[in-house]
Amino acid sequence: MTRLMTWDDLLGRPKVSPTQSIQWGPGATDIADLWLPQGAGPHPIVLMVHGGCWQKSIADRTIMNWAAEDLREQGVAVWNIEYRGVDEEGGGYPGTFLDVAHAADALRDQAATYNLDLNRVAAIGHSAGGHLALWIAARHKLPANSPMRMDNPLKLAGVVNSGGLADLKASRGVTQRDCLADIYDQLVGDISSTRAEVLSDTSPAEMLPLKIRQVSVNGHDDNIAPAVLGEGYTRRAKAAGDNADVVVVLNTGHVELISPGSEAWDIEAATLRDMLGVK
Repeated sequence: MTRLMTWDDLLGRPKVSPTQSIQWGPGATDIADLWLPQGAGPHPIVLMVHGGCWQKSIADRTIMNWAAEDLREQGVAVWNIEYRGVDEEGGGYPGTFLDVAHAADALRDQAATYNLDLNRVAAIGHSAGGHLALWIAARHKLPANSPMRMDNPLKLAGVVNSGGLADLKASRGVTQRDCLADIYDQLVGDISSTRAEVLSDTSPAEMLPLKIRQVSVNGHDDNIAPAVLGEGYTRRAKAAGDNADVVVVLNTGHVELISPGSEAWDIEAATLRDMLGVK
């Protein structure tokens, strides 16, 4: 059997750095890293959302640095966002969701300075970030009384759900307990008089159809986000009328999905380029 990659395999690679880290808001996590390719632009953009079980003690945006650098080398700008985890003050519901929504929309403020093409924006999210990336694509469906509702959300050309936990109900009993079940209530919030179902505005699977192209990429041997999750989410998305596909990559776990040089990452990068019209 092929040896699966470990986090040390990824994190031990030579360090790479973004073009610039931009503090777009007053909060400590109101920051994103911009990775600019060579050339004058206008540059197509990938909105990148890291995972880590929605917990900052597990991962922050720098875990995506190598993936961001690889996309930059392929001629794509990357906006790699940060957000509060459920283990940080104000994180969970609705803070974590508000953070990724504001971070996505903050991209607009950088477009003129860095010649970014806001008509060509696709997103990729890994693990918990796959859930959040699809939620960003779904937030136009939030009800008017939602605390996360925002007018004129950033439009995306598509989303790559990289080993994502996009269906919170299905994921809760499948992924590692400390990744979701233990923090589930903090993430989804409480039932209220205006919110009878906590998944209605937090789980992309309950917000379908998203009316956007979605591609789930899963590792056949991933025990954090088993392939059944990507397959199940894709079935639901297709049944709702969305343009959705799933790719299950053999001899692949969770780390390979964001590790340049792996088969899974090559598939994801090619999918993003296709969504953005980059040859």
